[in-house]
Amino acid sequence: MENVKKLEESSKSNNILKILKGSLISIILSLILLLITSLVLTYTNVSENIIPTATIAIAAISILIGSILSSMNIKKNGLLNGALVGGIYMIALYILSSISITGYSINTKTFIMLAVSILAGIIGGIIGVNIHK
Repeated sequence: MENVKKLEESSKSNNILKILKGSLISIILSLILLLITSLVLTYTNVSENIIPTATIAIAAISILIGSILSSMNIKKNGLLNGALVGGIYMIALYILSSISITGYSINTKTFIMLAVSILAGIIGGIIGVNIHK
């Protein structure tokens, strides 16, 4: 019985690491895609009006991929694990924004981004659990 408890605890901590890894992948992917977007905006005639929409789309795609990868490895609770990837991503984004942007405040766009992030995470988690390696 004691071995079963140890195995469950090890599995839970391993799952947490997989969720954190999925969140980190999402953040890194977002940085890469935002860099590409900034280069496109700098060197082409694309309007800067696309920035808010592009930012939300980049976050959603990044979280979707990160939650797919983490849930693929966990193989259960895709809905919850994906939502956690999206939530952790948003917490990290909030902390980074608060540090780097003077006068950063939460507004309507923040709540839209939160909803999109969690929804993308949930969808990615469901997809990830159903992908068979």
